[in-house]
Amino acid sequence: MEERKRRLSLLDDDDAEALWYDWSFWVRENQLPPAGDWRVWLIRTGRGFGKTRTGAEWVRAEVESGRRGRIALVARTAADARDVMVEGESGLLAVCPPWNRPNYEPSKRRLTWDNGAMATTYSADEPDLLRGPQHDGAWADEIASWRFPDAWHMLMMGLRLGENPQVVATTTPRPIKLLRDLMAQPSTVTVTGSTFENEANLPAPFLEEIIGRYQGTRLGRQELMGELLDDVPGALWTRQMIEDALVAEAPDMARVVIAIDPAVTSGEDSDETGIVAVGKGVDGHGYLLADASCRMSPDGWGRRALELYHTHQADRIIAEVNNGGDLVERVIRTVDADVPFTAVRASRGKHVRAEPIAALYEQSKVHHVGGFEALEDQLCAFATDGYMGSDSPDHADALVWALTDLMLTEEIMPNIRLLI
Repeated sequence: MEERKRRLSLLDDDDAEALWYDWSFWVRENQLPPAGDWRVWLIRTGRGFGKTRTGAEWVRAEVESGRRGRIALVARTAADARDVMVEGESGLLAVCPPWNRPNYEPSKRRLTWDNGAMATTYSADEPDLLRGPQHDGAWADEIASWRFPDAWHMLMMGLRLGENPQVVATTTPRPIKLLRDLMAQPSTVTVTGSTFENEANLPAPFLEEIIGRYQGTRLGRQELMGELLDDVPGALWTRQMIEDALVAEAPDMARVVIAIDPAVTSGEDSDETGIVAVGKGVDGHGYLLADASCRMSPDGWGRRALELYHTHQADRIIAEVNNGGDLVERVIRTVDADVPFTAVRASRGKHVRAEPIAALYEQSKVHHVGGFEALEDQLCAFATDGYMGSDSPDHADALVWALTDLMLTEEIMPNIRLLI
């Protein structure tokens, strides 16, 4: 390190600038693209490792070499794509040298280089935007935090230009199905690393805060060391329970309900409104039929819930009203004045309500008709001492309300009050 500093001090301004943009001088070995034939380069590391810089430098190198001409830049939200991948301190505008910096058109979500290569930003919150476009390369950032796994699937379906389309996926790990499935693919090369590998380039306040918060904890293994943790201690649901609940189709339904766990606000960073269709089969078991959870205005999620109600020929809509009060019923009645509606109010915590529902899964009395990744991730974040997820469990809450209505009685769940 001292020798490097000495050599840098001898450079004139032009040479120093050229060296500043020479990634080969600064890069660590595990930030270099893997050798061999790969489809996905998964960079699964702790915070501060340098994932963003690595992703941006890969895109830059592919563009400058002429290997890529149509690149997708996908982040959790549109704001993340702009603020991190493009305009961030380690984003594309920062790593590209002045003599080959792309023209950035925010209104078009596009960067264009002099050689004609283009990169377009996308939000994983809007998977359908990826349904049509085709690309020969992609950088997908923080995929473990994407709310809609369909965004990944849509991205991969459009990755079909050129002879060898590839994607770099950078993320701090979370124990989600999407990440596990991706790591199991033979065409994926996974690189791991820790926060400490980049310690020399990280500010002291950041290190003090993150190390003080996470070092020595189980979560620290994930946030600092980049480990993909197994089921949380004391988990009410495990991955195996979810796998065991999967069925290809459901029997005839004796009852079907639509359950809503409404969000208080509807902005880009708001919680989602949980909306699920759940039935009780003629066999007495519960069946998760659909998850239509969304981030919409009250009118939007109200219409979405009614559409699900008619699609599944449901008997009733039930909704939690702790936060929304009479608003929830007014929203539903505005769309359909005659739909049967039941309001429910909880006086105790989410994990307390979830425990008897988890017991039904253990008894193999609840099944999922297909996969519901976002909802399943939330279920697996419930532990006996609380919810351990990083987001609000809106999908899971709606499921709990539905199965409580279908499978349990008021005597079993005295902490639930029905407001009919």
